[in-house]
Amino acid sequence: MDISDWRKKIDELDIEIVRLISQRAAAARAIGELKRTADLPVYEPRREQDVFDRVRAANPGPLADAELLHVYERIIDVMRTLQRRDL
Repeated sequence: MDISDWRKKIDELDIEIVRLISQRAAAARAIGELKRTADLPVYEPRREQDVFDRVRAANPGPLADAELLHVYERIIDVMRTLQRRDL
């Protein structure tokens, strides 16, 4: 494959990533509504640690665990912001 083929592959993957992040955001929003109804906090450090542990265990590389967790820290931060914004 040449560079244009790899870029096309990345473009396709980006579309799939956006679709999956949107699904994750919809789930986070629904959870936020349930938290609000149950008067639960948006920030749940134990749950976030569980997500990080699961992501680390599923990581096949080539990203190091720390690099992948950095991406997930940002994703979770954005999802937390979404939940707070909907309050």
